[in-house]
Amino acid sequence: MKVYAKLLLVAALISCWPYPPVRLAAQDAPDQPPDQAGQQTSSQSDSGSPVSPASTAGPVDQSAPSDAVGPVTPEAPNATSSSSGTAVASNPSAGLAGEDAGVRSILNNRIGPNYIIGPEDELNISVFDVPELKSLPVEVGNDGTISVPLLGRVKAAGLTQNQLRDELATAWGAKYLEHPDVSITIKVFHSRPVSVVGSVAKPGVYYLTGRRTLVEVLALAGGLSKNGADAGKDVSVERASGFQDLPDDSGIRLIAPDKVSIELKRLLYSEDTKLNIEVKPFDIISVSRAGIIYLVGAFNKPGGYVLDNKDQVSVMEAVAMAQGFGGNARTSQAKIIRRLPSGQPTEIPVDLKKILNGKEPDVELAANDILFVPNSTGKGIAKSTAQSIVGIVSGMVIYRGL
Repeated sequence: MKVYAKLLLVAALISCWPYPPVRLAAQDAPDQPPDQAGQQTSSQSDSGSPVSPASTAGPVDQSAPSDAVGPVTPEAPNATSSSSGTAVASNPSAGLAGEDAGVRSILNNRIGPNYIIGPEDELNISVFDVPELKSLPVEVGNDGTISVPLLGRVKAAGLTQNQLRDELATAWGAKYLEHPDVSITIKVFHSRPVSVVGSVAKPGVYYLTGRRTLVEVLALAGGLSKNGADAGKDVSVERASGFQDLPDDSGIRLIAPDKVSIELKRLLYSEDTKLNIEVKPFDIISVSRAGIIYLVGAFNKPGGYVLDNKDQVSVMEAVAMAQGFGGNARTSQAKIIRRLPSGQPTEIPVDLKKILNGKEPDVELAANDILFVPNSTGKGIAKSTAQSIVGIVSGMVIYRGL
């Protein structure tokens, strides 16, 4: 009897203890579906069992501020800004929740509303629910103003889309319209020109619609030329206002107060981003053309040879380019024909035989030099003057674009 009494006492104590059964139920059913778990919590609460403080939390406040980035207006030929506070975007996916600050910063530096309006830009102004102002095309004059109904001349140059939009909304709302909803679209960007010349596929004038780097502007011009005018080793940027805070890098040189020279190969093919400087309005970008040397006469492969990333080559390098001499080459009577700054050619005798035998130092050939090696069977050509040799080269179709 005593044993049964003790068992009944233990069973009663277990049945009256509230916490372990709840915890064990939670541990025994970890894979319970959410709806059943919710029912279990509700039934426990109704029965008076203790409930975790987390279960008593109220619904999440959906009106709380969020770090999500809303749609932005991408850089495009048409950039629209509305005074209603909504950014009109042709690509809403350009701004997605969760973008890091760096990506957002880049987008904000390129989007239309941050574009600074300037002379010759063409805009379209629209006021919602006002038929007379439904679509108003205007062009920014050289004085930086636009002409709009009821307001006359209004300053536009130097303002962003949002700033001009707010100015017009305020001016119209002060006297003529009640809470006008103004939107502005930039139809044509003409106020921030950049000239790209030299050995590029499509030289011309391009217009900056946001922040652009040097590589991006070269891409706008179709990249480097491949049609008879190969690019040289440098690209220069000329800026009337001069350059401040240039990177400390051997690949960029200040050759004048308003001009810098940048190594093209390092700019395009290395990971050195210091050379990829930001381009400013009215910059002049010039890609140098690769130099050419001309090997004429008793070579195995005479012709014009491009100096890739070089200003000069040695005579021995030039001979190697032409794959050596023919059997009758008179190497001791070779000559270099070089044009003087006045345009007149001059002759420089070169004894290739002694150079090849190491008896004389090698000689450098510069761009546009002609290395002529006569043939022993053509004594008349061996005695030709520089003028006649230049004529021979000029008549040869050596290099497209010459």
